[in-house]
Amino acid sequence: MIGVAVVGYGYWGPNLVRNFCETPGVRLISVCDLRPERLEAVKARYPAVEITDDFESVLHDPRVDAVAIATPVFAHYRLTMSALMAGKHVFVEKPMAATAEEARRMTEEAARRGLVLAVDHTFVHTGAVRKMRELAEGGLGEIYYYDSVRVNLGLFQHDVSVIWDLAVHDLSIMDFVLNEKPVAVSATGMNHVAGEPENIAYLNLFFDSKMIAHIHVNWLAPVKVRRTLLGGSSKMVVYDDLEPSEKIKVYDKGITLNGNPKKNGEKVYQMLVGYRTGDMWAPQLDMTEALGRELREFAGCIENGGVPTADGHAGLRVVRILEAATQSLAQRGRVIELEQARRIA
Repeated sequence: MIGVAVVGYGYWGPNLVRNFCETPGVRLISVCDLRPERLEAVKARYPAVEITDDFESVLHDPRVDAVAIATPVFAHYRLTMSALMAGKHVFVEKPMAATAEEARRMTEEAARRGLVLAVDHTFVHTGAVRKMRELAEGGLGEIYYYDSVRVNLGLFQHDVSVIWDLAVHDLSIMDFVLNEKPVAVSATGMNHVAGEPENIAYLNLFFDSKMIAHIHVNWLAPVKVRRTLLGGSSKMVVYDDLEPSEKIKVYDKGITLNGNPKKNGEKVYQMLVGYRTGDMWAPQLDMTEALGRELREFAGCIENGGVPTADGHAGLRVVRILEAATQSLAQRGRVIELEQARRIA
């Protein structure tokens, strides 16, 4: 039986607690939080679970094999490193750290100690995103573009921009779905509340191939939209996370290019564009709760020495892009090269 402690019982912590309580082979030992009212809520709902406001007591508890961290981003590095150095496996909320350097150190520390470090990229465990990856690996042809929109009205964050709050989801999905990793990023955005981080942003990601990716995130939209387009040379996919059932739709649509050489032997071609329109179909998806699947995988990796789908390297790749996008944002969209993109892929 794997003993687990959850650190942070704010927005995401209750979901972790519920799912850990339902995960086979896992025993939730304790919940740690600094706010007494949150700990009282834990005690009222889970009377068998211990509560504490002392993180050090969690680290020194021999019954605790793993720590799940669901705190603000600025605390991820300190808490994760402390847990790893105490010999605990770690499951940390996204983004895994506030800087790429912190993420790198966390990943290296876990590897050095032979501990599991999993990053909570929840969407990569959904049936819809897994199906999109399956299609990208063989059914879409050459991938031309990845285009996503993730907008809603609020919730405004005071410690991170909309990129770190919303775009992290799309970057983690893109990292999982596509075999190719971006080599550069450009970002523009604006804050409309004085003294607060950017609440709207547009990211462009560049690759060595002709593929391009675009991500639009916004806290100031009148409607909630969660939609991704994945365009290939053979087929195209629309992923709408707000659809209750048909979240993935595959379109047999696209273009055909035919070259006709001009006379006199010149190596010049006049390109003729033809349009192809076929059927649309919605594949059946696994509707298992993603967080539950993710925590079962985490427990399995601890038990069997496996590697999580979203390990420290995946988390580092995402944080590296977030950091570069923030730098570009401050310079009005200057293209920032991701020099380490290939090295950590």
